[in-house]
Amino acid sequence: MNTIPGAWQRTARGAGLLAADGRAVPTIFAEMTALATSTGAINLGQGFPDEDGPEVVLEAARRAIADGVNQYAPGRGFPELLTAITEHQKRFYGLELDPAREVLVTVGATEALAATLLALIDGPDDEVVVFEPYYDSYAASVALAGARLVGVPLRWPDFQPDLDDLASAVNDRTRVILVNDPHNPTGTVFSREVLDEVVRLAHLHDAIIVTDEVYEHLVFDGPHVPIATLPGAAERTLSISSAGKTFSLTGWKTGWVTGPAELVTAVLAVKQFLTYVGGSPFQPAIAAGLRLPDAFFASVAATMAAKAKVLGTGLRAAGFDVSSPGGSYFTVVDAAPLGATDAATFCRELPARAGVVGIPLTAFVSPARRDRYATLVRFAACKRVEVLSDAAERLASLSGA
Repeated sequence: MNTIPGAWQRTARGAGLLAADGRAVPTIFAEMTALATSTGAINLGQGFPDEDGPEVVLEAARRAIADGVNQYAPGRGFPELLTAITEHQKRFYGLELDPAREVLVTVGATEALAATLLALIDGPDDEVVVFEPYYDSYAASVALAGARLVGVPLRWPDFQPDLDDLASAVNDRTRVILVNDPHNPTGTVFSREVLDEVVRLAHLHDAIIVTDEVYEHLVFDGPHVPIATLPGAAERTLSISSAGKTFSLTGWKTGWVTGPAELVTAVLAVKQFLTYVGGSPFQPAIAAGLRLPDAFFASVAATMAAKAKVLGTGLRAAGFDVSSPGGSYFTVVDAAPLGATDAATFCRELPARAGVVGIPLTAFVSPARRDRYATLVRFAACKRVEVLSDAAERLASLSGA
């Protein structure tokens, strides 16, 4: 059998991971992480922290294991976590939810996104509108579901979309408008004007809004504004988040979907046949985390903002043009001032040149738009300050500083 048939091909192709000869190729994250390991370079490519989360949350997981919370959780999640999620949504955003009907615990936000798209997409005539560049799992999940991905380009250096481009992308075939805010990979936080236009277009074309808000507590200037809080949005919005980024526990893979009961139930109908449930002892632990005082959540944002500033200062000193992020783990730079013409080539050479790993932004865009982002590179600031300072010193060699 030369070529194995199946949906894996369109999934890999959608994510840009299918070679011309039909072979699946590794993600850029796997390639760059392997390069960091083989060269001893500092890995500012993949977005994972190098410090553990709050001790109170870690201890709650240990206690749950010791207390025998080691078997299947209920399909929707343990009531303790479901309730904690509803408390969190009301406490921070004023959203009132029924924990028994309007919340679903998932195995991280990535599963939540996949289950949601698989649940809501009905065939090849459906379209999913995303802001581009986009997190790579979006393209893979849309392709797996058999729909068409429609990108709305974000513009350097602030990475806000043109509202006319957005309006042109959404039509009566649009099944889902997928919004990642704060945004990966660019670090932008969308303006209220953009969010209002998403809601307007969703009503106009009867689309469902799906939000990826995993960086909700990593907004640097002011509180996060979920689309579900905007007038007319709640009844057609599914909000997705997770514990990994907020609590620096990305390996725990505990996420959730919230929204109208009929939409959440539709997602559950698919999700229950993907993983059924995730790690039981992590659920009461994350419930404890969501109930931490306001000071904790404020400190998370302040700490990440300070790290982004350290990284941004080092990147500017190295000679990059830098886009100042509004949130998330990430900072995007233009490497053209350093002679780059192709971000992928630049990133493959960077470990040998400076001992640092980044990710080309072209890994997050469709082939048709790669020229628009040809020299842009993403770096992750979610590391210890001393690691970021070391990376800045190494990168300074690029400019001879």
